[in-house]
Amino acid sequence: MKQYWLMKSEPDVYSIDDMKRDGKTLWTGVRNYQARNYMMGDVAIPGAPKKTEAAMKAPTMAPGDEFLFYHSNAEPPGVAGIGRISKVGVPDPEQFNKKLEVFEPKATKEKPVWFCSEVEFVKKFDRVIPLDEIRSEKSLAKMVLLQKGSRLSVQPVLKAEFERLAKLSQKKP
Repeated sequence: MKQYWLMKSEPDVYSIDDMKRDGKTLWTGVRNYQARNYMMGDVAIPGAPKKTEAAMKAPTMAPGDEFLFYHSNAEPPGVAGIGRISKVGVPDPEQFNKKLEVFEPKATKEKPVWFCSEVEFVKKFDRVIPLDEIRSEKSLAKMVLLQKGSRLSVQPVLKAEFERLAKLSQKKP
């Protein structure tokens, strides 16, 4: 069954336009265990950390799932388009690069610590749906994005929330 997600990126780091140009990319650099677990999928990965019981009950990505591409730390922050998950449980190559801030000294090729998903471009919205507009929609009030203290860069979204935001993208500001 298809699931839906929201994935955040700062547009000056990697934007919806970058993904449109590239067509496909790895969603790298995520350094939160809960977000990592979402991107590991249900596949058994050699060297991957064992999932806790709570993590096994949480939703995980699968190829074919779709996500809202969210521009964070932007003016205004908001949903800029749609992408699709093409692979899950890919060892994040950035964890092995000592020159990067997200380098993980405990990671080895045999036992990676961090995983990511491969994602592909689906659609850029004609306009960014600003966070303030998302907040004003009563039907979106329970979105993880809007919950106090929620800062995850990868988070589940209900199908109805995904569809509502896709519809809002067509509305003139």
